[in-house]
Formats: sequence, structure tokens, C-alpha cells
Amino acid sequence: MTHSHKVLITGASGRIGRSAARTFHRQGWLVTGYDRIPGNVGESVVGDLTNLDLLQKAARGARAVIHLAATPDDDDFVTQLLPNNILGLHNILEASRIASVERVVLGSSGQVNWWQQIEGPWPVRTEDPISPRHWYAVTKVAMEAAGMAYAKQFGMTVIAVRFGWCPRTREQVAELETSIHGTNVYLSPRDAGDFLVKAASETVPKGYHLIFASSNPVGHPNLDMTPAKRLLGWWPTDTWPTGALDDVSP
Repeated sequence: MTHSHKVLITGASGRIGRSAARTFHRQGWLVTGYDRIPGNVGESVVGDLTNLDLLQKAARGARAVIHLAATPDDDDFVTQLLPNNILGLHNILEASRIASVERVVLGSSGQVNWWQQIEGPWPVRTEDPISPRHWYAVTKVAMEAAGMAYAKQFGMTVIAVRFGWCPRTREQVAELETSIHGTNVYLSPRDAGDFLVKAASETVPKGYHLIFASSNPVGHPNLDMTPAKRLLGWWPTDTWPTGALDDVSP
């Protein structure tokens, strides 16, 4: 079934982005993917996050924007994190504001609460103090703050989601499996795609919302999932290692 609802997904060629694009497409959304690499679902716009004009064109007519594109781990701040995670954040929020997008979903990270995830107390709650791992996580703190500012100043509805760990390569799959907390914060691609459709489509109060998204833990729950259930009526389906090796890079 196809309907008129358009979704713009930045980072559509990434691990979570690919799953999200497929899930939105199956649900009948008109998918526009924005990435440096062409996608294979719906319309594909090739560009980077520093191109505000291109982002504005891509956002026109979108009912929802899912912002996943970023340098995904700690990297050189000036050449990678600054343009991709900070300037890119500004540009996607501006493009969404100008296009009067109804719903903006910002892909934050569990690394915002890194040390509490490792040391406890568990589960980590959205109201707990932040304990960012390093500069990548600091850019996600900025993302959450910017989302709150745009929701308040411009009357937008913004959901910031601190994702669990969805490994992108076989090496990361092995790293997750042997980490102290990895199997308790694992996020399967299927759960990520289902979550994002819910985040884009469920009726929620206007304004800013902050929630976690991960699959079911193997041991104790590291992340408090009740806000996602309360806000979106969503609960994960998978548990590690379901889906861990699906569509990963060598």
C-alpha cells in the first residue's frame, strides 16, 4: 500500500538507515534517503550534511525526518565530527523547520550515558545525569539540546532517541559479544526499523521527548525502556544475537 506520507531518512545507507528505509517502505511510506552513498529503497539523494540547500530540497513535503547521518564514532573533531555531527545537525534542523516537518526524530546514542552503563546504577533513565564517553558522545549531547531548543522555540515535535548498540561490522559484532554490557544494550536492525516507524507515526504530545531504544537484554536491563513504551506503545522483539550478522560489513 502506498500513501502520501513522505519520510526523509538521513544516513539511509547506514546499518540502521537501511533497515529503517525498508521498514518504512513496507508500511507504505514514500521514502527519500539522503546519504553520500546511493540507497536502494525509494528516492535516493546523494549529498553530505554540509549542503543545506540540498537538504532543504530533500525535506520538502516530508511528514517526518529521521536524522541518522553522522560520523558514527570518535574521530578527528575538526575534519569529521564538527562538519558531520554539529554543522550537519544545524542544517537538518533548519531544513526541517523551513519545510514545516511535523515530526523530527534525532538519532542520539547510549554513549551519552557511557560510564553509567558500565558502572551502574541500572537501568539508566533519561533523567539521570549524562556521562559521555568522549567527543562523539558530546556531539550527541549537543544534538539533544538542539532538538529541545527547536521544539521550544519553533513549536516543533522532536523525539531524540538514545540508541543501543547496533554493530556495523563483523569486528564490532565480536567486540559487542565480549564487552561488559554489550549484550544488554544490543539493538537489532529489525527492532531499530520498527521503532523508527513508530517514532514517526504515533500520536505524541507536541514538543520535545527523550527516550532509549534497544532490544531485550540478555541479563539485567541497562537502559530504561518504559518511556518508549509509554510514549510510542513500542517494545522490542529481539534479543542478542538475533539479526546481529544480517547485512553487516566484512
